[in-house]
Amino acid sequence: MPRPNRFRDVIRIGPVQVATHTDGQGRTKHAAACTAPGCGFSADYTDRPGAELAATTHQCTPGKR
Repeated sequence: MPRPNRFRDVIRIGPVQVATHTDGQGRTKHAAACTAPGCGFSADYTDRPGAELAATTHQCTPGKR
């Protein structure tokens, strides 16, 4: 059974949360995920500035697929 993600250094930029976690291979990753209902945007990045840039430039389109 895979171990759960332990997110740290969580910040919110608009509706997007950015956090740091360690993946299954022990590498540090940075995730950005939109918390707006129906949006569905999320992505992992290798560096924190990339995740924060994605959060800053994210244009939320809830319900659009």
